[in-house]
This record gives sequence, C-alpha cells and structure tokens, in this order.
Amino acid sequence: MLTAALLGNPNVGKTTLFNYLTGSNQYVGNWPGVTVEKKEGFIEDKIKIVDLPGIYALDTYSNEEKISKEFLEKGGVDVIVNIVDASSLNRNLYLTLQLKQFNKPIILVLNMIDVAKSKGIRIDYEKLASKLGVIVIPISASKGIGIEEVKKLLKGGNFFSPLNENHYHYTDDEKENYKFIEEVLAEALVKEKDEGITIGERIDSIVLNKFLAYPLFLFILYIIFKFTFTWVGQPLSDAMDEYVLGGIVSILETLLQNSSHWFASLIIDGIVGGVGAVIVFLPIVMTLFLGISFLEDSGYMARAAFIMDRIMRKIGLSGKAFIPFIIGFGCSVPGIMSARTLESEKDRKLTALLVPLMSCNARLPVYALFASIFFPGNESSITFSLYLLGVAIAILIGILFKNTIFKKDEEPFIIELPEYKMPEIKNLMMNTWEKGKGFLKKAGTIIFSMSVIIWFLSNFNFNGMTDMESSFLAYIGGIIAPVFKPMGYGTWQSSVALLTGLMAKEVVVSTMGVIYGVDLHNLLLQHFTPIAAYSYLVFILLYTPCISVIAVMRKEFGNKMMAFSVLYQLLLAWIASFIVYNVGSLIFG
Repeated sequence: MLTAALLGNPNVGKTTLFNYLTGSNQYVGNWPGVTVEKKEGFIEDKIKIVDLPGIYALDTYSNEEKISKEFLEKGGVDVIVNIVDASSLNRNLYLTLQLKQFNKPIILVLNMIDVAKSKGIRIDYEKLASKLGVIVIPISASKGIGIEEVKKLLKGGNFFSPLNENHYHYTDDEKENYKFIEEVLAEALVKEKDEGITIGERIDSIVLNKFLAYPLFLFILYIIFKFTFTWVGQPLSDAMDEYVLGGIVSILETLLQNSSHWFASLIIDGIVGGVGAVIVFLPIVMTLFLGISFLEDSGYMARAAFIMDRIMRKIGLSGKAFIPFIIGFGCSVPGIMSARTLESEKDRKLTALLVPLMSCNARLPVYALFASIFFPGNESSITFSLYLLGVAIAILIGILFKNTIFKKDEEPFIIELPEYKMPEIKNLMMNTWEKGKGFLKKAGTIIFSMSVIIWFLSNFNFNGMTDMESSFLAYIGGIIAPVFKPMGYGTWQSSVALLTGLMAKEVVVSTMGVIYGVDLHNLLLQHFTPIAAYSYLVFILLYTPCISVIAVMRKEFGNKMMAFSVLYQLLLAWIASFIVYNVGSLIFG
C-alpha cells in the first residue's frame, strides 16, 4: 500500500479534498489549527492518505510543523500531495519549495482555480510544473471539480514522473527562495486585470473596524441565538415535545395499561421521561450548530479570532487560543484537546482551564427548559446572557491566573484571513451533523442508561419499591441539599440533578424528567422562583464539567491539574450562584 501525505497552508481546502478522496467525514473548519492530529483515509485499500496539520512553513517549529516534519521523515511517505490556493501562489509556494527537500514525488494541487479565474489570474500549468519539477493538477475542491484526476493519478502511480526532479534546491536564504518563486510566477502566471479594492476588503473595513468590530460580533452572535431560540429551533422543539413526545406517551399508556405498575413506570417515567426530555431539544442544538457552521465556512470565524486577540492578551493568551474556546462552545473535550496547537506549555494549560467555562452544547437543554418555563418570550436573551457570562468570567479568571500561577511571556499571533465565501450547502450540513451527532449518541447511551438508574434510585429503597420521597435518590439528594440552600434551590430533587449532571450535563434534564414526570413544567414552578432558576443555570454554567472532560484533562495534563480544575470550578460555581441569587433577591425582591 502506498502512503500519500496531504499538506498545505491553512484554509486552502485541504480537509475538503481529503473528504472527497477518502469519503471521510472529518470536520471541515475555516481557521488555522483545526487538524492537530494526523488523520488517515484510504482509496480502495490501495492508497493511504494522511491529512497532516495546516502549516505555512517547516522552519518555525510549532507543534503542527513538528508533526508534519517527523511524518515526512519517518512515516514511509511515497508521495506528497501539496494543495495550494491558486489565487495566492506567491505565498503558498514557499512551503512547496521546502517540501522538495524530502526528495519525494510531489503532486501540486491548485485549489480554488475558479476563484483565481474570477480575479483575472491565468496560470500556465505546464510551465509551472516544468519550473518546479512537480505534477500540477487544477481543482475546485468545494465543487468537486478535478478530484477524480487527483484520485486517478494516485491510483495509477503515475506521479513517478521525470518532472519530479529537484530542479531547485531550497536554501536557508529566505530572499533566494522568494526570488525564485517570483521568477517562476513571472513566467507561469498572468494577471489579466487589476481587482482594485475587493468585496472582501470592503467587508473587512467594516467587520474589522476598531469601533464596529466588537458590537458587530455581539450582534451576529445575538442573531444566531434569536435564530435558535425564537425563529426556528425553539418552535420546532415545542412542536416535537407536544406532538411527537406527547403522542408516544399516550400510545405507551394505552399499550401498557394492563402491565405491572413498575414496568409501565420504567418505560414511561424512566426511559421516555428521561431520554425524551433531552431529545426534544435536538432542534435547538442543531440550529445553533448550523449558525456556528455558517460563520466558520463563510470565513467570519477567522476574523472573530483576529479581533479577539486584543481581549485574549488581557488574560495572557493570543487570539489563537480563541479557537479552542469556540470549539468549547460545542464540546469542552475537543476544545481542551485542540489546546495542543498552542506553542507554549503555559498557553496550553491556561486555555484548558478556561475552556470549560464556555457553555457547551450539553448545557443547552437545561437552559432551554428553564428559560421556557421561567422566562417565556425571553428565552434567547436569557441564554445569550449565560453565554456572555461564561466568557466574562473566563476573562476575569484568566486575568487572575495570568498574574498568579501563569506568569510567563506571551506568544505572538499570526493568522490568515481566508476569502469570504458563501458556504456550500453540502459542507454546511455535514459540519452541522458532525457537531450534533454526538448529542444523539449521548441520548442513546449515557442518557438512556442514566435514566434507568435514576428511575431505579427514585422508586426503590432497601425495603423494595417505594414512593419517591423515601427512595435512595431522595436520601442521597437530602445529604447534599443543604450546600445549595443559600442559592435558593436546596431541594433534594435539584441537588441530585446536579450530581447526576457530572455524567453529562443533559442528564440534569433527564433526571428532572424522571423525578417530576410528565408534569415537569408545573412542578418546577413550585420548586423554583425566577431568580433561583437563573442562579441554578449559573451553577450549571460554571460547575465541574462532565466526566469525559475530567478524563481528557487527566490524560492531557495529569492528576494534579485535573483535580485543580474540578475543585476550582466547583468553588467558582458556588460563589457565582450565591451572588446571583442573593443580589438578585435584594434588587428584585
């Protein structure tokens, strides 16, 4: 089996090409640093494609470059597939020259050829191939154009071509190198028109404006939350709750009316009540991810990282750390793992400690449930405020850590701003599904099993089946309930939901679904005031992440840092929730 290494600068369509070549469903992002570990795929079990991290060069020794260089030297590579942006060859070809050092056949894939043509750039492919000593194939990865030619070439092994001779040797002199690139492009490239100020530059003059950038960023996020909670996601969720879940419960009640009480209770109150209470929020989760995917694929998210650099500096990080934070809004696990892309140990540790303060998608069902009950008509504003609160507290904690346990120099930040583009529907749907499928997977595994366990604990004690107030669950909740009394929710039901939420934050909703049953909405109104409800959501936002996050923290940074992250977040959540409830009670009575 032949091994092909796929390399290129960030944002040149490398992962999209990888998906087309191998059929893989790897995540497609629009900023540097998404692909940290090498990804592998296969073409008909004949060619192994290894998708290496997006890099600009092989001489600055970042983590991504170390991974790529080591694999090229020791990974048994037969051919290098170097994908470049056809509209920015003067910048992209520097890496191509460096790759020539490895004495491997190189296939130079010119992506975004349609964008180059729209800019009036005409390329002589044969001359470019001749001057560089590589095979050149023009493609448009987002449209699937030219992919078959690349696949055919790899399968046929025709990359062992006389063109793949070392016509030029890369040197340490950065100026002899760029001079050679200029000479090549002078012969192989013609620019037929001067673009002047492009549409992208006009947009950037607004979205990157020092006065408008932050208000626009907040406005865009707010629109996404309105889209999720007011216009699309919440209405679909409500309809699913009323017509789908309600219909299933009615059918099951009819079918199980002659069965034993405990079995009917297990199915309706335990499984359907627990899993169903979470599943109905699937439309909300998917619409939020659709909005985030749109921002990523359109090119705006890289701008968001750029404008956030100034704020990130306040907490001792660069704008590059904004990328794990954004990923953390989906799930803290990949957010923490993506901190590997940061160059310094200090940045990696500080980022990993702060990422869990970003509100992950698992908390969303809890927000949606409480906001719809206690703040009807203001669901998007309440949820938006929680996301902002998480970011604000992360900044404050970051400043504290920067000036105490992480006193070291800051790292420089370089980021490429990709071209603006209208996202391809196929990629948009695939990205949304990749982000959201984990929610369904949890519902079928963790939440299902936890619902059954919670049902058992809430219906049995040492004497057998009993009422809920005398159950194991009530006893466990009663022990920890006094800890939460100063925050306005010192009942055993709310306390035990927080405890089970350590398995997965969605389990908070399924626990309440099992405990309160089909009358969940009305019973919650009896146990919480609006201020106590918001205080509860603040605790959900900030307290110790799920067990998966704790495990990855231990794997990445060891036991000491894992224990520190668990304890500091518990303390932080208690303090913040206490302040919100007591100050809120003084102000609003």
